[in-house]
Order: sequence, then C-alpha cells, then structure tokens
Amino acid sequence: MSDKKTFYITTPIYYPSDNLHIGHAYTTVAADTMARYKKMRGFDTYFLTGSDEHGQKIQRRAHAAGKQPQEFVNEIIINFKHLWRVLEIDNDDFIRTTDEHHIRICQELFQKIYDQGDIYKSEYTGWYCTDCETFFTELQVGEGHVCPDCGRAVETMKEESYFFRMNKYADRWLQFMTDNPDFIRPESRRNEMINFVRQGLEDLCVSRTTFDWGIPVPFDQKHVIYVWFDALINYISALKGQGDGSLYEKFWPADVHLVGKDIIRFHTIIWPIMLMALDLPLPECVLGHGWVLIDSDKMSKSKGNVIDPIYLCEKYGVEAVRYFLMREMGYGLDCNYSEELLGRRINNDLANDYGNLLSRTTGMIEKFQGSVIEPPVEPTEFDAELIAMAKAIPEKFGRLMDKMEWANALSELWKLVNKANKYIDDAAPWALNKAGQQGKLSSVLYNMAEVLRFVTIMAAPVMPGLPKRVWRQLGIAEQTQLHTWESLEWGRLPAGTKISRGEPLFPRIDLAALAAEAKPEAPEAPAAPAMEPIAPTCTIDDFARLDLRVVKVLACEKVANTDKLLKFTLELGTEQRTVLSGIAEFYQPDELLGKNLVLIANLQPVKIRGIESQGMLLSAMEGKKLRVIEAPDMPSGAKIS
Repeated sequence: MSDKKTFYITTPIYYPSDNLHIGHAYTTVAADTMARYKKMRGFDTYFLTGSDEHGQKIQRRAHAAGKQPQEFVNEIIINFKHLWRVLEIDNDDFIRTTDEHHIRICQELFQKIYDQGDIYKSEYTGWYCTDCETFFTELQVGEGHVCPDCGRAVETMKEESYFFRMNKYADRWLQFMTDNPDFIRPESRRNEMINFVRQGLEDLCVSRTTFDWGIPVPFDQKHVIYVWFDALINYISALKGQGDGSLYEKFWPADVHLVGKDIIRFHTIIWPIMLMALDLPLPECVLGHGWVLIDSDKMSKSKGNVIDPIYLCEKYGVEAVRYFLMREMGYGLDCNYSEELLGRRINNDLANDYGNLLSRTTGMIEKFQGSVIEPPVEPTEFDAELIAMAKAIPEKFGRLMDKMEWANALSELWKLVNKANKYIDDAAPWALNKAGQQGKLSSVLYNMAEVLRFVTIMAAPVMPGLPKRVWRQLGIAEQTQLHTWESLEWGRLPAGTKISRGEPLFPRIDLAALAAEAKPEAPEAPAAPAMEPIAPTCTIDDFARLDLRVVKVLACEKVANTDKLLKFTLELGTEQRTVLSGIAEFYQPDELLGKNLVLIANLQPVKIRGIESQGMLLSAMEGKKLRVIEAPDMPSGAKIS
C-alpha cells in the first residue's frame, strides 16, 4: 500500500446536447492544472471528467436530429474527447452515465435510499425547465413562468413521481456547514446556499415517467431516475463501479468538486444530502467558479457569442489559451473574454515577459559565453535581491495553488519574471562583457538561466507543453531531476551546460490586425488625399551618411505630462539606447514591446523634456494614420542599406 497522500478532483460531467465552449474548457483546464500541480508535489492524484447523457433534453435533441439518443450522444462525445486532447487534458477517467457500471451503482444507491424510507411515491405538479433539467416552484418562476437560471420558458408538469426526503436532512446539513466552513468556496457562495436552505427545503422529485431516456428505477420500471440524481452519482460510480472497488477505498471522499456557479446548488445541497442519506463521507470542498463572459454577458448559442476553444488553440496555441484562462479569472469571480484581451495577455505576459527573458538569456549566453553556462561567482548585494525573491517564490506560489487561487499564483510567479527582466536591464550584461568583467557577467547570466528554470517548473501545470521546449534551449532536456518541484533549490542548474537557442516560444499578436478583424465592415472611404510631394533629390553620399539599424524594443512608456511622447529603451546589438518618439496617439506602450524597428542610429543626440534621445525611429504616415517601420526577421544591430 502506497504511503503517498491522495488527491481526487472532478469536473462536472458535461451535457452532450451540443459541443463544448470556452466556459467548459476553463473548468477542465483548471482541474487539470490542479491535478498536475498536486502530482508534481508528490500526491497520488485522480482526475475525473465525463458526460451526463440522460434526460428529456437529450431525447428531444436526438429525435429532432432523426437519431436515437445513444447514437446522438456517441457522436458528440467524440468531439468532447477531441477537445480534451487538444487542450492537453490528462484525465484519469472519462465517466459516461450510459456506462454499465454507472447504471448499476446508480440503481444500487437509489434502491438503498428507498429501502430506508427516504424515497416515496407521490405526484408532482409544478414547473420544469427542460434545458436545465430542474424543477421549480411557482414562487421561483414568477408571473412570467420563466426559468430563474436560464430565462427560458418553463413547462407545467403533472406526473407520478418518486420523491427524496430532502427536508429530513436540512438541520444536519446546516450543522455540517457550521462545522466545515471551507466546504463551499468561495465564502459568498457558502452564504448564498445557507440562506437558501434556511428558507426551507422541499422534497426533491427524483423520477420521471413522461420520457424513457434514463436509468430505470430498479423497483418500478416505468420510471426513470431524475437526471441530476443520476449525474451526481458519477463521482462515486467512477471509483466504485470498476474492478475490486480499491479506487473508491483509496480516493473517496473527493478533495475537490470543481463546478460553475450555475450548478453549485446541486453540488452543495442535493449531493451532500444524498451522501448523508447513504451514510457516506462528504467531499472536502466544492469550489464554484465564475463564468467566462462575453461583453459582460453569459455565453449563449441564441446570442451567437459562444467561443470555440479549438479555434483559439489553433490560432494562438494551446499553452497561450490555457495560460489566459488560468490567469484571467480571479478566485470565484467572473471574467470577461475577448480576442483582444487574449492577444494582450499573450503579448504582455508570454511574449514580452517570459519569452523575452528566455530569448535574452539564451542569446547572451550564446553571444558572450559560446553557448555555455559559466559558473557564477560570489553573489553581490545586487544579485542577492533576485536570488532571495526566487528562493521565496515556491512557498508563496504553492500556498496560493493549494488554495486554488490560480490567477493570484500566476501573478506572484510573474513578479519574478518581471524582476528578472529588470535585473537584466540594470545589470547590463553587454556592458559587463565590454568591460571584461567576466565574473560578474557569468553570475548575471547564470542567475537569469536559473530563474527561467524556477519559473518553468512552476508554470508547468498551467502550460504542460512548455517545459520540454524550454529545457531543450537551456540544455537540460535529459536531466529530468532538474525538472521537479524538489529541484527548486537555488544553484542546482549545473555550470558547463550547453544551451541551444531556439525560436521565440510565443509570437507576438498583431493587435491592430485583430481589432480590424473584429470591426464591422466600414462604409466606403472617401478618396485618399494626394500624396505629399517628393523631397528634392539627394546624392548617394547624402544617403550613405545615415546609419540605419534594426533595434529591438525592450521597454516603452509614456513620458509624463505629454500627450505625444513615448520613451523607448532599445537593444542595438550589444548596447542600449534611449529614444523618444512622438507616436503616443497611435500606439499604446505595450503594443511595440519585443518588436524590431528601424532606427537612425547616428543622429546627434538631443534633449527633450530633460531626457536625452539617442536617435530617431522611422515611421510611415498617411493622413491621420501612422505606422512604425518594422524589420521582424532581422537581429538587432543589423545595418540597413
């Protein structure tokens, strides 16, 4: 028997009435991230997802498509599993409520609750939302008779049904919430559920007779088990229904049920009361996360705003999409999605911060040290500040990950990335090399590489496809002992390692082009103004006096108390230049980070607003439109002639 601690995490099982969208992707990526993190920390993990395939809604959709329900769901499940492969989801099991072992366990547990007198036959008269597969009272649907959850019209329903004595367990449930304040997270959802139960619970209708696509009630075959009772059992049937039951003994109770806030009531009230009736342990916690919103509105096919995650992965890359989802949604909060937000997050965090750190580090080790990581000398106070921050990050990051505050954990980790980039700027390795200070240079470059190793290890659960590309560039692809959480001890990166500089990991997104894609077609524009007259001719000697060079934008910020000036820090070969440019009305500072531009490098420096500008960036202007001249495939320092 293993002595390893266990960790069991689940997503909801998704309803295969249609393909999944980015909101479903968020839940599953979050669960996958958590499972990978726990596995990295030494836990024996089990990660479950699946499909909830029964119910009236599925039966109606299947018949509308001219198919049998099983055939209908089988086709959609293929798409579910394809999406999880694309998103690099590493689940241990995919439970289907049409699986034989699930049906058997569901019937056994239904029978047990019935045998002890907690399920009884009566007649249901009231309101039902087929889309949500949920019963509602007259008070809940209001005068308009619409579903309080999805806003669609509800149906009046009268049929013989079996009922589960929910109210019998209300006091026990309330006491459990008092004794286990972290069971429902975040706290705002806990308070909401407690208030709901205190208003009084009605017994729950747990069978239907007006359709037959469901699990038959074992003692009354004309009834099928209510879809939510059926679905919730999956968290146990996936473990208990296969083999000798050892998975159940090992992993139950679950550590985390991760669900969207729209279904938290089922998971925090109905499911715990079902478990109480069965005398089974309750899960450790249910985390109800927010929604991914489009322009502050919930996604809906009828509104035409559903986002396909496969499209995003194909366009931007899986790692970028996973990072965006985990970084953008705060703990328990909704988050807004747009392609512009995704593009900005990719540019700022991944291309400019992380990608630039890797590119600069490997580039300078290649240039100044022949591609070999040299041993560091005794750290100076300047080095010590970065090293201390790196040493402290694993504990801070781990604490936030354990609390499932993924966005905060990544924010903390990126503080180290930003610190390392500033460390490079301040240390100026190009200047150390020029001055022959090889000891200090070796320390700076070593520290940069070691920070990259630290960050990549901790980012791995979020971007699992990233590390092997980085390890290859850092020259430690085969040294797997340096890829683990246990290796997060400063100085483990061996000197003498040969790096292998690669292509940029995260290409920058052209936000202007993205915005143009999103805009509706504009009305026909008026004729373009006449071209400005060409300047008087000059000789080839006049032109040759200009030294045009490719420069890389390392930093860009607005100049205080001006509307037009941007201050650039530029990499020109092995040196840095500060240049002011009057283009602030055409570009946000972060739009140009990491780009290769063209500089007139031999202009006489001038002081503007007390800042010395050491050159001029070239741009093209037509009317009120301006674009800087780019040289995307050329290295900084390259001469233009």
